[in-house]
Amino acid sequence: MRLTHLMNGMDVLESSGDFSLDVSDLCYDSRRCGKGSLFVAIPGLKHDGHYFIEEAVKRGAVCVVHEKDIISSKGVASVRVRDSRLAMGSLGKNFYGNPSGEICLIGVTGTNGKTTVTYLLESILKEAGFNAGVIGTINYRYGGQTFQSLNTTPESVDLHRILREMADYGVTHAVMEVSSHAIDLKRVDACEFEMGIFTNLTSEHLDYHGTMENYFLVKKRFFQELITGGKKIVNGDDPWGMRIIQEEGTRALVFGIEKSCDVSAFDFKLSMDGITAKIRTSDGEFGLISSMIGKFNLFNILTAVTAALSLDITRGDIVAGIEKVKNIPGRLEMVNAPGDPAVFVDYAHTEDALKRALENLVEFRKRKIITVFGCGGDRDRTKRAPMGRVATELSDIAIITSDNPRTEDPLGIIGEIEEGINRNSIEKFLSGNIYGNQNGKGYAVIPDRREAIELAISIADTADIVLIAGKGHEDYQILGTGRISFDDRIVTREALARRRARG
Repeated sequence: MRLTHLMNGMDVLESSGDFSLDVSDLCYDSRRCGKGSLFVAIPGLKHDGHYFIEEAVKRGAVCVVHEKDIISSKGVASVRVRDSRLAMGSLGKNFYGNPSGEICLIGVTGTNGKTTVTYLLESILKEAGFNAGVIGTINYRYGGQTFQSLNTTPESVDLHRILREMADYGVTHAVMEVSSHAIDLKRVDACEFEMGIFTNLTSEHLDYHGTMENYFLVKKRFFQELITGGKKIVNGDDPWGMRIIQEEGTRALVFGIEKSCDVSAFDFKLSMDGITAKIRTSDGEFGLISSMIGKFNLFNILTAVTAALSLDITRGDIVAGIEKVKNIPGRLEMVNAPGDPAVFVDYAHTEDALKRALENLVEFRKRKIITVFGCGGDRDRTKRAPMGRVATELSDIAIITSDNPRTEDPLGIIGEIEEGINRNSIEKFLSGNIYGNQNGKGYAVIPDRREAIELAISIADTADIVLIAGKGHEDYQILGTGRISFDDRIVTREALARRRARG
C-alpha cells in the first residue's frame, strides 16, 4: 500500500522522504522488520522503540513513524507524530482496510467477568445463526480455529490484522475483551465499536494506574470517546458503573439484580448443579438454566443476556446459547471425578475475584473449604495483603504458594500476603502438622505450587471443597524471566489420581 494512503487521518507534525513508495507491512518490533516495512517507534513499558530505529532500517524498513526528534536516515521516509501509539492504530486501520467497520464489534471491559461474558455471547450469537469470533485472554478464535493470545487485547496493528482475518472469513460479530491497558495505550482507538459492555470495577492494576480513580477514568474513556455512536451495556449494581451512566449523560441499557434495571434477574436459585433464574425486561419475563455455578456467574449471564437482547436476538436463542456453555476454561472449572472432593480451578487473582469465588463456594460447603493461592510478582503489590485476609477468612484452610513470581523472591511475596492475615484468630500450620490441625481455621506456607496443590488434595475429605486460585487457564508458570510448563488443571488431576490410588 502507498505510504500516502496509509497516512490518511494521521496527526502529522512533520515529514520527509518519498511518500509514493509502497509499504509491505507494519511493525513495532524492529526484529520483525523486513524489506518494505514501516516501523512505528513506540515508547514501551520496558523499552523505547526510538532506540531501535537504526536496527529497523538495517532490516529493510522504508519508513519510520516516531514522536520524538530523531536524525533521519538517508533514503528512508520519516513521519513525526504527536502520539506514536495513536498513529499506529490509524496505520493498522488503513493498512488492513478498516476491518472493524465490516463487523459488528462488541467490546467488553471491566475487572472481572470479561472472559466468561465473551464465551456466553459467542454461544448465543452462534445459536442465533451468526458467524462469531472472539478476541480475549485465553485465545482468539473464529471458524473453528483457535490462536494463542499474548495479551488480553492485542497491540493495535495485530488487532486490525486479526479483525481483517475474521472479516475475510465471513465473521459477522466479534466479541473482544478490552483491558484497561489497551484503552490507556490506545490499542483500540481506531476500532469502530457497535457496542461497549461494562462488567464491574474492583482493585486491580494499581501498579499501573496508581489509584482507583485513575483506573475508573480509563474505563470511562472507553465509553466516552470510543463508543460514541454504539450501544452501551452497564452493570447498574456496580457503583462505578452508575458513575459511568451519570457522568456520561447518555442512554445506556442497564442490568442488575439488586436494583430496578432495564434487564434484571429474579427468583434465582444457585446450587452445585448450576443456576436457574428468571429474567425481567420491559417486554416481559422468561426463564433460563445454566450449569455454571455462583452468583457472580449469574451476573455474567445477565450481562450477556442484556447485550443479546439489545442485538434483537430472540429469547429462545438466548436461552439455548446460555445452556450450551457448560464451563469456561479456568473459570471455576471443576476438575474432579465422581467420588473425589469437589475441586475447582479458577483465575481469581484479585481480592474481589477471590472473595466472589469463595463466597459462592461457601454457599455449597458441607465441611471444609481449602484454598490454594498466591500473588504474581512484578505486579500490583497492594492486593497481596487483602488477598491473604480474604483467603484465610473465607477458607477453613488456606495454603499460600507461588503464582507467577517472575523476578521477585517468592518468599517475599508470600510475606506480604501474610501481612493481611489476622494471626489472633487464624493459626499458622507447619506443613507437617496440618493433617492434625483441621478443626480450627488456619493456613500454611508451601512455596512450591505443585507441592501446595498435592497437600490440598491429600488433606481434603470427599465432602470438602478445594479451590486452586490464581492461574486458571494458564499452562505455564513464570519463574524469573523464563517460563516452565505448568497447568493447575493437569497438576490437580494428577494429584487426585494419586489420592484415588492410595484409597
